[in-house]
Amino acid sequence: MQPGSRREFLGTSMLGLGAMAAAGAVHGNPARRPRVPMIHGTDLFRPHNDPDDHWDLACVYALACQGDVNLLAVLIDFPLPQRQNDPDVLAVAQMNYLTGKCVPAIVGSPRWVNREDASRPEQSAALRGVRAVMDILRNSREPVVVNIVGSCRDVAMAGKLEPELFAQKCAAVYLNAGCGTPLPSKSHPLEYNVALDPHAYAAIFDLPCPVYWMPCFETLQEPMRVSEFGTFYSFRQGDVLPHLSEDVQNFFAYVFRTAAEGKNPPSGADWLQYILAARDAKLHARVRAMERNMWCTAGFLHAAGMSVTCEGKIVPQTEAKDPVFTFDPIQVACSAGGDTQWRPDPASRRRFLFHVRNNARYATAMTLALGSLLRALP
Repeated sequence: MQPGSRREFLGTSMLGLGAMAAAGAVHGNPARRPRVPMIHGTDLFRPHNDPDDHWDLACVYALACQGDVNLLAVLIDFPLPQRQNDPDVLAVAQMNYLTGKCVPAIVGSPRWVNREDASRPEQSAALRGVRAVMDILRNSREPVVVNIVGSCRDVAMAGKLEPELFAQKCAAVYLNAGCGTPLPSKSHPLEYNVALDPHAYAAIFDLPCPVYWMPCFETLQEPMRVSEFGTFYSFRQGDVLPHLSEDVQNFFAYVFRTAAEGKNPPSGADWLQYILAARDAKLHARVRAMERNMWCTAGFLHAAGMSVTCEGKIVPQTEAKDPVFTFDPIQVACSAGGDTQWRPDPASRRRFLFHVRNNARYATAMTLALGSLLRALP
């Protein structure tokens, strides 16, 4: 589809899907489904490493607003020493204010800690995020879904320390990392999230719970395109933002104002005043013109029991006659260095691979679904 016609189609379809969402027609009757307990693990920073993390945060809060998930915590990676940014707890505070939620923000571990060293007092600070994950699982009445959209470190260490807890109380891990090629010769270089901690990435595949693997790309040789075994898609932010509330539009403007204005990072003291203020028309115009790369949307919806049709409608998984993606059962092995090999296995009940079923429709369908979902935010 040509860019002009694609945007025209998106604009028309957004309005229709928004009306359906408001009437409850897209997601069926959420009251009939139990809320899915969820931990959202993310590399959410300010200034941002990649703004897709703020879009992802908005998605999980939108699912919480609809009653599809019970968002138990936002687990933010410990910042890399070479970057001048901190965990964006302000974004969590903004979303909590907008939605009336009180989701805690937890900061993850700065380094890997081996199981045999975990009991040493000097490792206490490095294990704060790990212990928080284990406490949440232990205290939840129902098994918990865990999203990983950044480093795998804290979840992997928690699984190493208490595998039985994961066997009993982790409903699934949605692993957004890696390359989905079945050919080892095309699996290098390592994808960014894998390279953050390859040992931790490999450890996720050893967890005694279901793992839904969502490779970011099929290969890094041609990364920025839709592919069969990669979650990547992109959209122009102006195709989605105008259909959202003024406050939510200001939330995204706050994320992007440093990049758009070319200024040093604001202090953050105005995190509440900014989202409630009149919008900055020039900044909003710049933000809408930006292209946004995305990877994780499908996993959030799937964890909540939903799928996306090739026409971009969000439907219960049991009603998806033409899904634009599926999760297929596989066998997979991963080396300590982060190299994966997989093959289809219809009998598998613990390992699943993301699979784009319609390459031509995937980006448009996911953009429509994203816009429809985010309209649930106040």
